[in-house]
Amino acid sequence: MAEVATSARSSATPDQLLVVVDPVARRADGESVRIAKDVLGAGAAHTKVCLPEDPEEFARVLRRRGSRRPVVIGDDRALLRAVALLHRQRELAGCALSVVPVGPVLGLARSLGLPTGAVAAARAVLDGAVRRLDLLVDDSDGVVLGEVGIPPATVREHADAEAGAGGGAHAAARPWLRTCQSLVRTLTPARPARITAVPGAAGPARLRVEVDGVTLVDLDQPVDAVSVLPGSGGLAKVKVRPVSLDAEAPPLTARGRTVTVSGAHYRYRADAVVSGPVRTRTWVAREGAWGLTLPTG
Repeated sequence: MAEVATSARSSATPDQLLVVVDPVARRADGESVRIAKDVLGAGAAHTKVCLPEDPEEFARVLRRRGSRRPVVIGDDRALLRAVALLHRQRELAGCALSVVPVGPVLGLARSLGLPTGAVAAARAVLDGAVRRLDLLVDDSDGVVLGEVGIPPATVREHADAEAGAGGGAHAAARPWLRTCQSLVRTLTPARPARITAVPGAAGPARLRVEVDGVTLVDLDQPVDAVSVLPGSGGLAKVKVRPVSLDAEAPPLTARGRTVTVSGAHYRYRADAVVSGPVRTRTWVAREGAWGLTLPTG
């Protein structure tokens, strides 16, 4: 693992930053990673950059951060990995995260209000403010920042996504190569997107959904979809769409601190990760459980 320490003359931001660059981000978009490091290095009093090669090194770097403020350069999966690690160490309450979103999966970052441009995101790290956000914790000690979806949605994969992620570092190092690749993609007919069905995602499900012990829908009422999201004030937001509802009808909704979904073995998507099958899972909303640096104004 490579480590680089840089100092800056700026007095506006006296922070000591620990910048952890996820390896997927380096491969996917090395140019954005370089730009983000330059902006952070110029704006902070002292910056230590770490380049872990795998999740184990990633975790080890965060554990040894000391008094430095952690900044993750990576996509949604890197953000989730960092939050899950701090949760397991019971350090989320005293450690605010900063994130520069770089990589192929950025839907969660956008939904949280993070800028997805390298310069804007790095400036938000330096000039933004920490906001305390709710999250969900399940009965296996997993964390959810965005949404639980049951059954998990079909995954749509574009044929050139992997190629773009794999060649990003070389293209970033050679701007002329990136231009040529863009021209080739323009002139070459696009390959059809691949549709990958997630096991357990097809057809209505028979589930019991309970919110704070009150049954919202039971096993005798098949459902097309269930979603659970962290809300505000320590309350989760629950939406259930029974099969019996018309397409234009609003879903059943409820708010509560504890949500339990049980029934036949089912899979679910929590943020970017598909889990299961499980027979029952309980999610508990926790108010202001983690801190994220977001742009001000």
